[in-house]
Amino acid sequence: MLKTIQKRFALSAKGAKDLCKGIFYTVLLDFALMLPAVFVFLFLEDYLRPVFNPSASVAHGITYYSILGIAFMIVMYGIAAMQYRSTYSTVYEESANRRISLAEKLRKLPLAFFGEKNLSDLTTTIMQDCTDLEHEFSHSVPQLFASVISILFIALGMFFYNWQLSLALFWVVPVALIIILLAKNKMSKDFKKNYRDKRNVTEQIQEGLDTIQEIKSYNQEEDYLEKLSKKISAYEKSQTKGELLTGIFVNGSQSILKLGLASVIIVGATLLASGTADLFSYLIFMVIGSRVYGPISEVMSNIAVLVYLDIRIDRMREMEALPIQQGNTDFNPKNYDIEFNNVDFSYESGKQVLKDVSFTAKQGEITALVGPSGSGKSTAAKLTARFWDIQAGEIKLGGQDISRIDPERLLENYSIVFQDVVLFNASIMDNIRIGKRDASDEEVLRAARLAQCDEFVNKMPQGYQTIIGENGETLSGGERQRVSIARALLKDAPIVLLDEATASLDVENETKIQAGISELVRDKTVLIIAHRMRTIANADKIVVLDNGNIAETGTPDVLKMQKGIFSRMVDRQIVNA
Repeated sequence: MLKTIQKRFALSAKGAKDLCKGIFYTVLLDFALMLPAVFVFLFLEDYLRPVFNPSASVAHGITYYSILGIAFMIVMYGIAAMQYRSTYSTVYEESANRRISLAEKLRKLPLAFFGEKNLSDLTTTIMQDCTDLEHEFSHSVPQLFASVISILFIALGMFFYNWQLSLALFWVVPVALIIILLAKNKMSKDFKKNYRDKRNVTEQIQEGLDTIQEIKSYNQEEDYLEKLSKKISAYEKSQTKGELLTGIFVNGSQSILKLGLASVIIVGATLLASGTADLFSYLIFMVIGSRVYGPISEVMSNIAVLVYLDIRIDRMREMEALPIQQGNTDFNPKNYDIEFNNVDFSYESGKQVLKDVSFTAKQGEITALVGPSGSGKSTAAKLTARFWDIQAGEIKLGGQDISRIDPERLLENYSIVFQDVVLFNASIMDNIRIGKRDASDEEVLRAARLAQCDEFVNKMPQGYQTIIGENGETLSGGERQRVSIARALLKDAPIVLLDEATASLDVENETKIQAGISELVRDKTVLIIAHRMRTIANADKIVVLDNGNIAETGTPDVLKMQKGIFSRMVDRQIVNA
């Protein structure tokens, strides 16, 4: 049963146990909330029996019922406190664990996943969807099951007491339930559309935030706002339609329930007139009838909530089912040579990026990947660090297939500097220290000096303790690039990937930083990508990629003599210089 609940609601094993515990205590609370009705029943039975039977007398006085009332209140309070702890507190713990689990899942996914997904989509899943699940599992799901269980017990007891009046009281329940179940598919369809429309709005807002500079530069404000307005209108329309539909069916079914009390009045009066039932039983059913529809009405509302919840649960299941990158954490390579053997790779079906690529980047040498834009250079560099998994062929590091190595264990061996630098809203010191978390201040400052960071950091008010804003927004492109190079220098890993590492620098600073890069690449396996031919003039080996294939391989001098793609690229840059 626990496994069924765990699978149905996308919960952890502990979450499923906590849900069952929450349902149990909510059932107790539902019964406890019937204690006022029980109190009225006992009081009326004691004080009304003498009215209908003169020989009977009142068994208990006001003091007894005062004590009984206080006892009932204490019981209700105690059960309510236990129900709160078993429902709300545990749900919040499960919600925290769910967010952590999602973050762990995202950490182990290949980068191909993030290339296909919008940032707002992932943010909404981790934040909004988890919040919705948290709210419904604390306020609706346990109450739904508990209400059903308590209603069944109450109905069973009342049928034994008087089946005619019980039938009059409960005939409305299956009718109301059928109305909700018939509307379930329609509600599910509308909720899904509303969910998509909401995502469209968040994605449009995220796109606007990411591209605000381009929108303003090209006077696209009106066009962007018009698109956003249309998506907001579509979301508002689907939200209104969904709320209206849910309101019609849920309130309609709850209105049907009201007929039950009318039925009790009519049937009770008939039975009373015929002498089949006494006035006391009639009054008891009137009192209980006024209370029993509360839990039933809650069931109707919570069934609609469960339909809404299913969309979020499906999303959690979808995330859990995503394939993660795994591998052996025991990795001890004999060397740090990188080998590509007949590698094929594509980001999506029908768009192949690399075709039958084979080359070796040896330890202690600088291997440069060059070629026209879109030829697959950056892709090849990222594949060496297993940012994606290839479709065919093999990539080896130190003679071991990297597809069998745990990605995090593999990346311990890489220092990477990409053209697109990612910095954090922290100090420059902390941003550089990401390369080596336990590095001393002296080590960080040495790496920063080699990367020529002193030049701009010394002009800042707090120096290396200056907070640089989200993604280093207070720094120029060249300054951000130097922080990234300092980070790689600090890590000092045996393999170095440089993808346009000096693209954002002017000639003077590039020349200065070359000294730092020379320190970084000494005795290591170096894979470098650059469009400036002078950046790779000292490379030991050139691999020329063209349209995903290897067109040429050799030293710079040999390739210049061949008068091929590399030679033409060199000549073109000399002419344009």
